[in-house]
Amino acid sequence: MKKGYCTLTYRTRKTQRNVDPHHIQRNLYRRSLIVVVISQMFGGAGLAAGVTVGALLAQDMLGTESSAGVPSALLTFGSAVASLLIGRFSQRFGRRSGLGWGFIAGGIGAIGVIFSAVISSVPLLFLSLFIYGAGTAANLQARYAGTDLAKPNQRAKAISIAMVSTTLGAVAGPNMVGMTGRFAASFGLPVLTGLFILAAVSFILAGIVLLLFLRPDPLITAKTLSVESESESQPKTVEKKNSSPKNNKGLVVGAAVMVLTQVVMVAIMTMTPIHMKHHGFSLEDVGVVIGIHVGLMYLPSLFTGILVDKIGRTAMSIASGFVLLFAGLVAALAPANSQLLLILALALLGLGWNIGLISGTALIVDATDPADRAKKQGAIDVLVALAGAAGGISSGVVAAYTSYSFLSFACGALALGLIPVVLWSRKRKQKVASVIK
Repeated sequence: MKKGYCTLTYRTRKTQRNVDPHHIQRNLYRRSLIVVVISQMFGGAGLAAGVTVGALLAQDMLGTESSAGVPSALLTFGSAVASLLIGRFSQRFGRRSGLGWGFIAGGIGAIGVIFSAVISSVPLLFLSLFIYGAGTAANLQARYAGTDLAKPNQRAKAISIAMVSTTLGAVAGPNMVGMTGRFAASFGLPVLTGLFILAAVSFILAGIVLLLFLRPDPLITAKTLSVESESESQPKTVEKKNSSPKNNKGLVVGAAVMVLTQVVMVAIMTMTPIHMKHHGFSLEDVGVVIGIHVGLMYLPSLFTGILVDKIGRTAMSIASGFVLLFAGLVAALAPANSQLLLILALALLGLGWNIGLISGTALIVDATDPADRAKKQGAIDVLVALAGAAGGISSGVVAAYTSYSFLSFACGALALGLIPVVLWSRKRKQKVASVIK
């Protein structure tokens, strides 16, 4: 791996003698983004299984509704551990290795889920869901790979391009629940394992694409260019050191935005398939609702990213809170037999999550530099995943002892917590600005 790093450094410096460094960076940025987009198309399809049928599979094997949130909690907890490992691995060896092997681990986890259903082994199911979470972590962290070589005013757009490319697989997956179920049944496998077969193939293909084609590695390239840029101008180094408190504040606010949006989204999303099953909806109906939800999690990304860059991180974070509140209210007040209102509620839930994730991610990217970027991003994604795990576990318990409506209303109210966090950040910024003047 050291050899690869040296080769990259040599090629970068050799090219810089003849070509404008900004031209090099722009070309490498486009190349790496194309590879990330292709991998995300496969990775998106892998997300569908855990979201759509994970809770239903666990309910069938465990025979109790109160544990329906356990699969979501396990895969998000697995995602948390994987986020930390992928972040540290990427920091040391580059995005290519960290993300590529993360996707492949997720594919292995999906295969384990299939075997657990065949032999009716709950411990193997739990272990496999935990490992499956690595694919989710890799899919989410891939958004950072698109920003490594982006200019500051391109970062939110780069995040959005990486995320919108997930849409094709993420929307198609849940709507293939019937077809993949019949495919699994034709081999004598449980119907609910069909989407996990798709997940296994999709995650492994995404990993292979990254391992083979994400060259030169965008994070290693960014670190190389950053070191060379700093060596040319000492004042820039001093300025970076002096900006440390600001960076820490950006990390805190960005993490808070993503954590709150993740809790709200996972809690409502986890219990929606169970709620629909209780009121006579078919598996195909569940697939349609979740498919539209997942589509709105990713499809608006391109427009969201442009708005985050143009309007600002703060305004869009506040907008996320209001959209999630509206989603919770619609889900809470919708008649139990109204698929249309459930579609609206889950669509708003996906959109609110999308806005919060992109604005929060942009805040974090703004507050980090290539020297320790992947490690910090991985650590923050751990918090996000743990928040999702908490939302998944608590959602089953809350819904079992109260109702789906109460859960949705509580989550909508929780989303309003985004507003004071972001306003606190803005107030601190104004104080710092006044001191400087």
